[in-house]
Amino acid sequence: MKPDELTARFAELTTAHVADACVRTQVPVRCVELTAVEPMKLAGRVLPAQHVGSVDVFLEAFGQAEPGDVLCVDNGGRRNEACVGDLVVAEAKAAGVAGLVVWGLHRDTADVRAIGLPVYSLGSLPTCPLRIDPLPDGYLSTATIGEWAVSNEDVVLADEDGIIFVPADRIDELFTLAESIRDTEHRQAALIAAGTTLREQVGFDEYLAARAADPSLSFRAHLRAKRGAIEE
Repeated sequence: MKPDELTARFAELTTAHVADACVRTQVPVRCVELTAVEPMKLAGRVLPAQHVGSVDVFLEAFGQAEPGDVLCVDNGGRRNEACVGDLVVAEAKAAGVAGLVVWGLHRDTADVRAIGLPVYSLGSLPTCPLRIDPLPDGYLSTATIGEWAVSNEDVVLADEDGIIFVPADRIDELFTLAESIRDTEHRQAALIAAGTTLREQVGFDEYLAARAADPSLSFRAHLRAKRGAIEE
């Protein structure tokens, strides 16, 4: 999917919709809790980089970037140093990178906000790294963000709820299902506002009676039969 189409379709979705689509299709749900420096949605192909103490790895990654990529920085979740600052974010923007996802900390928060590029991280800290480590093998091929190893075969999506990674070759399928889930939930919310409770919509009393007769019946199985979207 081209970057403009990816951004446009995700603009009408949330990470929660996509996570539910992953559950429905049995695609692993790879989520990470990160916070935006400034609330902005973000979608793009993963541009991985393993940080070892110096910005040169990011400059090298930018030389390989395609427009719309998202720099995904693996700094091991360290909370004793900031690995990304305003100059890296400014250079990312100049390279056509759509934003940054940082498994670590950032700094220069006011200047980063002024640049206007989406940046998600674990938080902020004034100090830069005080170390230089050897470059590992594959430092621009994969990155570990949270518990997930990601590469340029993945797409990253980010909003107020956090981060989700999905396989790039499944993104159209997942978006299509996520759009269906969104539409169903919007209809359900409109009905609640109009006076029809969610319990009525999903036949909750019917479910309780059926569960009493068959304790193995799950609510999700009932919802699938009723074509409800909640919980999945």
